Amino acid sequence: MNDATQPPPVLVSMDGLRKEYGDTAALDGVSLQIRRGEAVAVMGPSGSGKSTMLNMIAGLDRPTAGAVTVDGKDLNGLNETGRALFRRRTISMIFQFFNLLDDLTVLDNVALAAQLTGVRAQQARQRALELLDELGIADRRDLYPAALSGGERQRAAVARALVNRPALLLADEPTGALDSHAGEQVMDLLIDLNQIGQTLLIVTHDPNLAQRCASRIVEFADGRIVGERTLERTP
Repeated sequence: MNDATQPPPVLVSMDGLRKEYGDTAALDGVSLQIRRGEAVAVMGPSGSGKSTMLNMIAGLDRPTAGAVTVDGKDLNGLNETGRALFRRRTISMIFQFFNLLDDLTVLDNVALAAQLTGVRAQQARQRALELLDELGIADRRDLYPAALSGGERQRAAVARALVNRPALLLADEPTGALDSHAGEQVMDLLIDLNQIGQTLLIVTHDPNLAQRCASRIVEFADGRIVGERTLERTP
């Protein structure tokens, strides 16, 4: 029986993470833990190391020094094939500009992500339909991305990200390309996902997004963590 007083287990652990590009250190000794069920926002100016850190957690790049472990996997110990499997099975990402495939319908965009992990086409489409319905865009399933509003495209991107039930959802400026109304909708969606247990790591310049969607804000500058605070979400 679990002790309710114990904190949730650590999902992401970075220990002394350093990344050098030539003579420049994009990350300079970053250590950070993210527990299951947390919503953490990372903020800081452009070039402060936020996106580099995201790429390390996603297994898209290797550190010069230090270690990163996600869901019990030491990413330094995985070869390229292992990293690709890790990305498909453990994490998903949503981006500022959606990254949907223009020549596939909304339904096929979402289902394809599941099929790439070996799920049969019929099961993938069923799971995709369920998610589109939950996100309120099931009626747009046969449209192509160009026919959707910005908010609808981001919801389709979120459905695609969730189709494999990732342990960790990474969001890189998820409202950056949206108008204020669509941005509010996506913020509400991120809050709802976290409230049902989805672990979130959000990189953003938007203090409103961080304040509304995160329970902890980590500040970056010059490749280092320079501040961290826990907060209560505003309603």
